[in-house]
Amino acid sequence: MPRTIPSQLETDPPVSGEATTGFFSSLRTPAGVALPSLPEAHRTIPISSGASWIRKVLAFAGPGYLVAVGYMDPGNWATDLGGGSKFGYSLLSVIFISNLMAMFLQALSAKLGIASGRDLAQACREHYSRRTSFFLWVVCEIAIAACDLAEVLGSAVALKLLFGLPLLAGVLITALDILIVLALQGRGFRLIEAFVVTLIASIALCFTYEIFFAHPLWREAAVGLIPRAEILRNREMLYIAIGILGATVMPHNLYLHSSIVQTRAFGASVRDRREAVRYAVFDSTLALGFALFINAAILVLGAAAFHTRGLSHVAEIADAYKLLSPVLGASLASTLFACALLASGQNSTLTGTLAGQIVMEGFLHIRLRPWLRRLITRSLAIIPAVLVIGIAGENKVTSLLILSQVILSFQLPFAVIPLIQFTGDRNRMGEFANSRLTAVVAWVIAAAILFFNAELLWLILRPS
Repeated sequence: MPRTIPSQLETDPPVSGEATTGFFSSLRTPAGVALPSLPEAHRTIPISSGASWIRKVLAFAGPGYLVAVGYMDPGNWATDLGGGSKFGYSLLSVIFISNLMAMFLQALSAKLGIASGRDLAQACREHYSRRTSFFLWVVCEIAIAACDLAEVLGSAVALKLLFGLPLLAGVLITALDILIVLALQGRGFRLIEAFVVTLIASIALCFTYEIFFAHPLWREAAVGLIPRAEILRNREMLYIAIGILGATVMPHNLYLHSSIVQTRAFGASVRDRREAVRYAVFDSTLALGFALFINAAILVLGAAAFHTRGLSHVAEIADAYKLLSPVLGASLASTLFACALLASGQNSTLTGTLAGQIVMEGFLHIRLRPWLRRLITRSLAIIPAVLVIGIAGENKVTSLLILSQVILSFQLPFAVIPLIQFTGDRNRMGEFANSRLTAVVAWVIAAAILFFNAELLWLILRPS
């Protein structure tokens, strides 16, 4: 088998080749070679070939946690909390299966970036026609806007719960988080990763406290890990299940992961890249394990605190905040719940900004200034949030959160199918191409996503 080394790994084009014009810059060098996405961070974190495995684990640790953030954003809270309070532990199986699917797909995403030297957006632009690439870009931007909508609403709800701010004012204040993003991006990629890991740890500690006082029925929770056919027959249950799937396996995270794994300066040889894939997959799998814990904890909290006490209609985040402390008998329960929600929203803001930058650079070869890119993305999220709050009222926020996650689920195939196609291409991946077993599992996951989406459409559109 011929040895294939991607051209981008053989000679990384210098970042200085970026031409600047006004608010945006062209991602082409004078020689016409496309620069990598996030060129300011590309291969900036050194990897010592002679280091111990522990040092290598630490060196590769980080990208997986940035990806995991998207799996515990405020959209997850709405779907998990609604599922737990209404259906008890029944939807734990959906969270578990969704996280396994996420681990598998994120591993493929990391492998694509490391083995080919291209992120998913760049691979789409190189492989598909201009019209198809433009369509995929639009679809991905819709997914990012839907995710950002969840972050805006989640952060606004947290600000209202903690400080009594009107929800509309909280939505407008979230536009200022662009300053946080810019401050961190200017200080190196490791600081962004450290900030994200700190917030994830804070969220985990908050939910550990909540679960301790909730006293879940662990036997019923274990039974909830077994899939039930009822999920497919019950329209309401399936709607939330699809929302959990969309909130867990987020499409833009596949683009994000395939790019940020290239911040590590691993070697170009097959052996070095194989080692890089191994450590990157370990990093993302471990990080998504934390995401699984947090998602499951939210649903278990909803089931233990509300469903088992007959409060099966507590689907609103604000109602959960009001009831947690008196129901659990823990004075800090409500406050920690709101703090974790705020941390979740701000955490997701960072990764949403990076993902937006990556897809625009990869698909269009245009790099907007970070503040302008963030302003556009956040505006697309704030406008529908303001309209819904102004017209329908604040009581529709959680419904909008769940809808945003269902939208994400319908965007998934447009990212998953190209990812499977590219990682199975031997011309692109060389000996890193998917094995037959990996390809079968990948296509089964893609088919399952399509099936669940089609089933939901049928349940929604069929006569009652």
